[in-house]
This record gives sequence, structure tokens and C-alpha cells, in this order.
Amino acid sequence: MPRYLYSAKNRQGELKKGSLNVIDKHDLAKSLRAEGYVLISADIEKKKLRIKVPKGLSFLDRVSLTEKSMFVRNLQVMIASGIPLPRALNILSEQTKTKKFKKIVLNIRENIIKGSSFSDAVSNYKNVFAEIFVNMIKVGEESGTLEETLGVLNNQMEKEYELKSKILGALIYPAVILTAMFFVGIIMLIVVVPELSKLFTDLGIELPFTTRVVIGIGDFLSKYWYTLPFLFMGSIVLFNVSIKTTNGKKIFDKITLNIPLISAIIKKTYAARTIRTLSSLVSAGIPIVRSLEIVAGGLNNIYYKQAIMTVSKKVQTGQKIAEALEPYSDLYPSLVIQMIRVGEETGKTSSILAKLADFFETEVANATKNLSAIIEPVLMLVIGTVIGFFAISMIQPIYSMLDGV
Repeated sequence: MPRYLYSAKNRQGELKKGSLNVIDKHDLAKSLRAEGYVLISADIEKKKLRIKVPKGLSFLDRVSLTEKSMFVRNLQVMIASGIPLPRALNILSEQTKTKKFKKIVLNIRENIIKGSSFSDAVSNYKNVFAEIFVNMIKVGEESGTLEETLGVLNNQMEKEYELKSKILGALIYPAVILTAMFFVGIIMLIVVVPELSKLFTDLGIELPFTTRVVIGIGDFLSKYWYTLPFLFMGSIVLFNVSIKTTNGKKIFDKITLNIPLISAIIKKTYAARTIRTLSSLVSAGIPIVRSLEIVAGGLNNIYYKQAIMTVSKKVQTGQKIAEALEPYSDLYPSLVIQMIRVGEETGKTSSILAKLADFFETEVANATKNLSAIIEPVLMLVIGTVIGFFAISMIQPIYSMLDGV
């Protein structure tokens, strides 16, 4: 289906320019007429060469959570103001800064004009809109509460963004220190080590194993320094590809759940995310079994995903959520299980889940505040160990030479 670049005017004389995927100009004129515009001119858009992002670098081609949250918030305001959905989507596409997301919003609008429901149009972009988004939109359409549903979704996204921001903010300091240490180490290996290597060679000193290792790395980097960017990018691609495999994902997730200092924050984060998402879905009227399946689909850690999928199957057979969660006390704190049990007994599961999510989000915020203070001495220990290893490896031969004098 060709894409047409067009110009059109409405009865007030307002000029509108844009692009649409349509069968022909007649179909284009019909689509614009439905919005109150008259087609003035149209030409087929020439196809542009699009560079496909490699699988290992797919994270570079994502639509940010901030942009999606802004989209949902503004869409809710427009629908509350009585603006028709196609018109609202067109306005939002003009406000969108990312070309990829703008194209997606326009395509959703086109599908709606052609008769698709909003949820069906959104479901074509599961790599951008999570399953929770699609299902909640569908419930909102069927119940006639799309505005309220978008409000719940917006709250969900804002909470998720706040949680991620706090965790990333706490990790900035150690990341900067480790990055600086890495580059200083590379410079030392490229500039200093080869000079010391020449000195040792001229003196004919027998070198310890650790010194030979450091010199070998330094000689390689000094000769082939231009391979560093490729090695760096290659390692990122390899890491991203490996964690997409089942075994690689299991190993990585197992390690993250057992890292000292970090594991407690990760478990609280997953608890908050699970509870917040489940609360949003239940409050939107989605059946509990289906809600659990959607929650499982949105969890990145394979052990949490498997746990919630198992809970969903047990609940389907008649078990209570709290009872089904009990075998996973190593993943979810006992407080979660106890509060869910109270919610199930009182019939206030949704409201209790929302309060519980607030509690764990506060816990994560408090933990991340102190993370930098906790990590700082660990970083100093790591840096000291690395510097000590380097110093001993390069100074030991000199001391051996002085002893022999």
C-alpha cells in the first residue's frame, strides 16, 4: 500500500499537511473527508533507506517509557475534552519528537479510521505497547470507561518511571567511578606498560607470571588499540544476544538475585512492580487469572516470570493467590503473601495491592538513597585491589633486580 504526502483544508481554511498509507488518492480523499478536510494535493512518498538495528543492539531502537507516559497522559486529557480519537492521535503525532513513535501513532490512527478498535490497532505494536496496555485499553473500550482506564495506565507508567529513575540515579555514581577506572587502566596499559616492558627486556630480568600477563595485555593494546571500539561493541552485542537465550537468561537472572547489597533491592523492585501491575489490572476489571498472566508477561526476570505463571495456573484450579505464592517466599517477602491473604479474605484485594505497592516503592526509594554510601567502600576496595595488583606486578621485578645488585 503506497504512502501519500498530502495537503488539505477544512471549512475554516486551516491548512493541514501529512502522510497516510492508502490504496489510492480516492481513498485518501475519503479518509480526509471523514475528518472534515478537503484534499488539495497528494503525491506518493518516495521510500527512504532504513537501516535495520541489529538484534544485539535492539535496545537502541526502543520508544522510551517517558514518551509513552506523555502519550497516555495527553490522550486522556483530549478524550476527556471530547476530541474524537483519530483527531487526538493526529495531534499527538505532531507533538511526538521520535520519528519511530510518530509513525506508529499515525498508523494506529489510520487503522482506527478504517474500522479497527483502538486496542486492536495498538496490539500490532507489542514491541512498543506492553500486554497490560493492550488489555486495559480493550477493557476500557468494552466498558465505556476509556478515559478512566487511561488514567490508571498513566498512574502505572508514572510509578514505573519513578522506580526506574531512583534505581538508575543510585547507580550513576558507581558507574562513573568504574568507567573512569576502566579508561585510566586502558591508558596505563597502552602508554606506561610497554615502556616498562622495554626496560625489563633490556635488563634481562626474569618476570613473574602476573607481570607477564599485564605486559602481554599492554603490548596487545598498544599495537592494536584501534580494535578497542570493536571489542567494546562486540561485547555489548554478545551480552545482549546471550541473555536472550534461555540458558543465558537463567544464568544472568540467577546472578542478579544473588549479588550482595543489590539482590535485596532487586527483590523489592520486582515485588513492587508485580503488585502495582496486578493492582492496576484488577481495578480495571480484568479477571484475576488473566491479570496474573499479563503480569508474568511483563516481568523480565525468568524466575519471577515462572513463579507468577505457576501461581496463575494454581489460581485457575481454585487456589487463593496467597496460598499459591507461599512456595516462592524466597522471591516475594512474607509481607506480600500476608497482605494478599488479608485482601482476599476481606474482598479488598485491589486497594490492598495498591497500598502494598506504595509501601514497597517507598522501600526501594529508601534503599537506593543509601546505596551510594554502601557501594562507596566496596568500590574503594575494588579499586585498591586492581591498583595493588597492577603495582605489585610491575614493581616486583624492580625489587628483584635491586636484591640482585
